[in-house]
Amino acid sequence: MPRSRLRVFTNRIMLHSYTRIFVHLVWSTKHREPLLTDEVRPRLRQHLISNAEEKRIAIDTLAVQIEHVHALVILPSNQTVESVVRLLKGESSHWMNSENLAREKFSWQRGYGAFSVSLADIGAVRTYIRNQDDHHREEPFAAEFQTTLSRHGIAENGQETDEE
Repeated sequence: MPRSRLRVFTNRIMLHSYTRIFVHLVWSTKHREPLLTDEVRPRLRQHLISNAEEKRIAIDTLAVQIEHVHALVILPSNQTVESVVRLLKGESSHWMNSENLAREKFSWQRGYGAFSVSLADIGAVRTYIRNQDDHHREEPFAAEFQTTLSRHGIAENGQETDEE
């Protein structure tokens, strides 16, 4: 292809930004306290979804557990993982307190986990998130999170590991 035609073709193809980045987010209550009761969990779930929609964050799959949350989100092209997590956690913490939904002042743990998900693994991650209730009958959250970190080559202190 002549160089001038290649330039025209390349310019046309990049007129728009095309992204579809799935991220599996995990965050917990402060000190992993079991504050999200059976009564609170569905309300918080609906609130997280509504709040995300208002902020143009697409939540694909969501599970609220007694002390943590799993969310499969499609990362907006104009936001970072950190900004999405901050929007979801910060606003929901404020909402939990304004609605008096916890027996004490509510807050989320400072950190979070964020793991990229390939299109080939979307189905498995969706199933994993949807089956959290069953999964946690077998394995507590702390062990589950450690396994997830190891699977992604991260030690709990945030350093990379040699595992693949």
